[in-house]
Amino acid sequence: MKEVKQIIDGIQASDGDGVQLVRIIGTSFFDSLDPFLLFDAFGSDKPQDYIGGFPSHPHRGFETVTYMLAGKMRHEDSAGNSGVIESGGVQWMTAGKGIIHSEMPEQEEGLLAGFQLWVNLPASHKMIAPAYQEKSAEEVPSESRGEECTVKVIAGTTRLGTKGIIENNFVNPTYWDIHLSQSASFEDAIPVGHNSFIYLIEGSVIIGQRKTLINKGQMAVLGSGASLKIESQQDARFLIIAGKPLNEPVERAGPFVMNTRREVAQAFADYQAGKLA
Repeated sequence: MKEVKQIIDGIQASDGDGVQLVRIIGTSFFDSLDPFLLFDAFGSDKPQDYIGGFPSHPHRGFETVTYMLAGKMRHEDSAGNSGVIESGGVQWMTAGKGIIHSEMPEQEEGLLAGFQLWVNLPASHKMIAPAYQEKSAEEVPSESRGEECTVKVIAGTTRLGTKGIIENNFVNPTYWDIHLSQSASFEDAIPVGHNSFIYLIEGSVIIGQRKTLINKGQMAVLGSGASLKIESQQDARFLIIAGKPLNEPVERAGPFVMNTRREVAQAFADYQAGKLA
C-alpha cells in the first residue's frame, strides 16, 4: 500500500502579468517529481490578483495542463488553437518543438480558481508538432461510488473501469478529481513504478496504513506500492496525479525544458529568431 513519503507546503509566487498563485512543484524546496516539472494552484475572488493573466509567451519540450475549478480562461496560440476553459474543464497542450500561447482570465462573479501542471516530454518527442486537447466539464467522465464518493477522471483508468478523456502515451498519466464525504474512504490503485501525489483542495484526509494526516493546501508525495487508501475526516476534495517517470536529464530555463543546455540555448535562439511563431 502507498504511504506518504513527503508533505509539501507550497510557496506564494506570481507569474504571467502578476497573477498570484501558490507554487507547489517547481520551487527551490521541491524542484520536480519526474515527469512533473511544475504544479501551481491559483484562486482568488480579488480580480487584481489574476486579471493580468498570462500574456503571449513561448514553450518548448513539455506539456501544460490547465484545470479550472471556477471562472474561465481563454486560450490562444500560434498553432491556430483557441477556446475558453470553463469551470470543470481541462486543457492539455503539447508545446513540442515550440508554441507561443496566452491564457487570459474572463471573470465569472469575480472568482477564478484552478491548477496548472507541467508534464515533461521524452527526448524522442520534444520536437514533435504542437498539439491541443480541450475538454469541457460535461465531457470529463464522472464515476459515483455510492453517495459518499465521486471521481472525475481526466486521465488514467479507475479500478471500476472509468477511462479518462485525455490521451497521453508518453507518461500514461493519472489525473483524478475526487469528492469524498465526511468519514468516507476511497480505495484504488496507481500503476506500479509511477510517481504520484495528492493535493488537498478542501478538507483533510488520512492516507495509508500509517494514517498520515493531510490538510487543505498541502501536497502529499506518495511512496512505492500500487494500492491506495484515503479516509476523510470531513468533507474533502482532492486531486490524485501520477505518471511514469522518464528518467532522463532535465535542463530548464524559463519557458523551455530540454535535455541539454545546448538545446535550451537553441530554444532561446529560435524564439528570438521568430521560429516558434
